[in-house]
Amino acid sequence: MTLLHAKELRLTFGSRTVFDALTLTIEEGERVGLVGVNGSGKSSLMRILARQSEPDRGEVQLRRGASVTYLPQEPSFAAGATVASELSAARAPLKEAIEAHAALSGRLATAGEAEHERILAELAALSDRIEHLGGWDTAHEAKRLLDRLGVKDWDRPVAELSGGLKKRVAIARALLHRPDLLLLDEPTNHLDADTTDWLEEELDRLSGALLLVTHDRYFLDDLVDRIVEIDPGAGVTSWPGNYEAYLEQKLVAEEQASLAEHKRQRWIAQEVAWLRRGVEARRTKSKARIQRARKLLAEKGFRRPEAARLELAAAPRLSQKVIEAERVSKRFGEREVIRDASFILQRGERVGIVGPNGAGKTTFLRLLLGELPPDAGKVEVGARTKVAYYDQQRLALDPEATVYEAALPGGAGAGSAGSAHGEAWVELSGRRVALRDYLDDLLFPPAMQRMQVKALSGGERNRLLLAKLFLAGANVLVLDEPTNDLDLVTLNVLERLLLGFDGSVLLVTHDRYFLDKVATSILDLEGDGRVVRYPGNYETYRTLKEQQLEAQRAERAERAERAEAGPARPAGAPGAAPRAPEPEASRKRRFGFKEQRELEGMEAAILAAETRKAEVERALSDPATYQKDPLSVPRLQDELLALGAEVDRLYARWQELEALRG
Repeated sequence: MTLLHAKELRLTFGSRTVFDALTLTIEEGERVGLVGVNGSGKSSLMRILARQSEPDRGEVQLRRGASVTYLPQEPSFAAGATVASELSAARAPLKEAIEAHAALSGRLATAGEAEHERILAELAALSDRIEHLGGWDTAHEAKRLLDRLGVKDWDRPVAELSGGLKKRVAIARALLHRPDLLLLDEPTNHLDADTTDWLEEELDRLSGALLLVTHDRYFLDDLVDRIVEIDPGAGVTSWPGNYEAYLEQKLVAEEQASLAEHKRQRWIAQEVAWLRRGVEARRTKSKARIQRARKLLAEKGFRRPEAARLELAAAPRLSQKVIEAERVSKRFGEREVIRDASFILQRGERVGIVGPNGAGKTTFLRLLLGELPPDAGKVEVGARTKVAYYDQQRLALDPEATVYEAALPGGAGAGSAGSAHGEAWVELSGRRVALRDYLDDLLFPPAMQRMQVKALSGGERNRLLLAKLFLAGANVLVLDEPTNDLDLVTLNVLERLLLGFDGSVLLVTHDRYFLDKVATSILDLEGDGRVVRYPGNYETYRTLKEQQLEAQRAERAERAERAEAGPARPAGAPGAAPRAPEPEASRKRRFGFKEQRELEGMEAAILAAETRKAEVERALSDPATYQKDPLSVPRLQDELLALGAEVDRLYARWQELEALRG
């Protein structure tokens, strides 16, 4: 059954048409991913569907009685709101349904026979609604969501919360509504990877329909069953399946459209040549052919979607030492954020930094960059290290400056520095390019270059800041949440740029897919001051960390079992339990010649396994591996996991043999 139908929507901003003749239908329970380049109108469409703004033309029809909840990128709250009041408002429909159920139940005992059946039917309907809205315990569900989202202070004013915590309260509020249609605009921004995993599971359990805008490709792959793509200045194209299926279908469609366009261009060339010969137009056939030729010339042909062409200015070659931190610690009041952390960034490494919100990822970056002094330890930066730092607050952009001014090498107000006759120039890959042309390649045409930064969408501001940083000629890129708000096409461009970058990269992001594609190692800030480094990409890190946690759980269980059993008493001592007969298999297990030979060869076996493991780790941390033989990367990652397990097995066997010999 159709839940929502948007018909012939048109939206313009000044002379710019955002979309036109846009028609979209969402069925009950459907999961839809909304994609499109930055500035194509994804957030604007979401606001129109949520009835928070109006289109210039067209209408939105919602099924009678259906409810819609909208979570924008930057959620808003009522003045003076607390966490509890916001969630109570979200629970209001559930509370009303429970109160109505209680009132009806009270009338049931005194109801006559005729009214009795009607009340029972109403109670059944109210019970279904209560279950749909989350169940009978209204407070328990709210507290469960807040605890899992890391929001501890139930009565705290929302105005005192950080941007990340505000987003979490808004997520809890949206989930508590249990609407028929949930509209989510970049819900994973400001969420750490573990919370993103949890949110994915929570959304998967919802019974209502979902329309989702996100740059998290794993989110799209796992949650949606249809992709809707906004065509800039036009309508939408619908693709069945998840994001991976969409990419495959779109590639085939573009190849077919490209072939059709090639045929059309050949036909146009033939018709133009025919027209130039000055064929007599008096005959009916000639007139019809002329009309067809003119119509063909007027048609809009196929053009491949444009992608921002991000480029890097030439940078000096790094010295042997890039950035090194030795036993660094940092405390804010009573809270120890970083404790005794050592870290070496080598040439060509791309290190992903992960951890829960508040664990100190940005603090650690600022320690490495010298923006914060450590309380203990030291940080050394190589003599030839030149850093470009992307801060997630985008403080390097003046909102009042024009796009062109903001991109100038010296920033807004730099005038014509580095320019000739008032035109600014930039150096890219050994060639001199006009700044206006560079911005045009980044999908900022001349009209947009005159716009103020504050008029850009979040993704467009993000793209502008990245472009500005890449002009700095840096050999170390420090990127703090660069993927927020970027469209999927630009994310792919950024991935390729970082994979081909000769320098080093420090990258804070919650985008799991991005880390899988880009990172050569992962630095995990665990939240208690500990900083642990893992080889490989994000998937390898998750596997290795899970193995580590499993081993820790097993060790704790063993310690608890020993503590419960109490101290062992010597056999035969008063109160000692009688020694059980030794099992036959155990009696036969003696240290013989075969075990002696195995033990003698164990050191060499461990050394060989650890040597190969180190070779694989070096290959995975070498950018050349990803450039020259990308198909070998999954095999190397699998081999690294297998080698880690083999080294653990060999050490365990070595200890077993030593125990047998003893």
